[in-house]
Amino acid sequence: MASSKKVNKFRRKIMKSLTRKLGKTHVPQLGDLNDLKDVKRVLIVRTNHRLGNLLLITPLVQEVMQTFPNAKIDLIVQGFLGPNIFKNYNAVEHIIVLPKKPFKNLKEYLIRAKSIRRYKYDFAINAVIGSSSGRLYTRMANAKFKVFGEEGQDFSKSNDDGLHIAKEQVYAFRAYMQQLGFLKQHESIPNLSINLTHEEIQNGLDKLKELTDTTKKTISIFTFATGSKCYLPDWWNPFYKRLQLEYPDYNIVEVLPYENVSQIDFKAPSFYSKDIREIAAFISHTDLWIGADCGIMHLASASGVPVVGLFSRTNKHVYGPFNGNSISLHTRDLTNDDIINAIDGIIK
Repeated sequence: MASSKKVNKFRRKIMKSLTRKLGKTHVPQLGDLNDLKDVKRVLIVRTNHRLGNLLLITPLVQEVMQTFPNAKIDLIVQGFLGPNIFKNYNAVEHIIVLPKKPFKNLKEYLIRAKSIRRYKYDFAINAVIGSSSGRLYTRMANAKFKVFGEEGQDFSKSNDDGLHIAKEQVYAFRAYMQQLGFLKQHESIPNLSINLTHEEIQNGLDKLKELTDTTKKTISIFTFATGSKCYLPDWWNPFYKRLQLEYPDYNIVEVLPYENVSQIDFKAPSFYSKDIREIAAFISHTDLWIGADCGIMHLASASGVPVVGLFSRTNKHVYGPFNGNSISLHTRDLTNDDIINAIDGIIK
């Protein structure tokens, strides 16, 4: 194991031991909050910089917006992607951006982390159950109500989708609100959303027109992913040929990653951009997106198109796409015939 991984593993272990009791004595009581319209300011904590992890809190942000119609929301995140993802969320007022690498920017990190005390909040919400840093910042916040996200909370017994990382955050918030006397247990969880503007959507269509015949439907593929989640050319090349054979009346385009690489050696018409909103707008005009579990998979889901998520390492029940007709496939148990049959169930 690399030394940086050892340090992170040790850091997480220490943080868990220091924060495991936070919130144990914070139990909301029926009658503590009388009117949801009285909630004016909410803090949501997600101390992570990765695209997928930030997109996965968009259902929680939408849930908070629906629950507290008069509230402004502040976010505390890491890295530069947060302001771009939430730029069209009108209720999001301030985004506290922590440095992506805290130990290399310790002074800046501490200054920005301390800034959460600048405002008085009605609610502070840790966006990930069991997150030590999330629990710590929720504890630091000057808020009357604090949703810590108790480690060990299990919503899978009462909800078929309760294991999903984006959904369990919402279920934890709903459980807290239920203790306050507000019930919302049977409403559907909001989908991931990047809130594209009309102009962005039109620009995405223009980009697609540059590559394809838009009188035909389009399948978009994404052949890259990080680390062991990435499928190799030996997998993608035969699968790409099979897609061409099975769907001759469809355009097949490849959305390229930031690294500008292709596991099919750029055989398909390809779209490249470093702007996540531009990528989402382009994907939003395709009829199906296919790719491995990664940040762009969640971006495709947030664009509103059906997604076929390919899983070989991570848990599809925890990280799978869930908007509309989206599905998650654990490919170690499936043949290409099985995958094609699953795709047919969506587009035919």
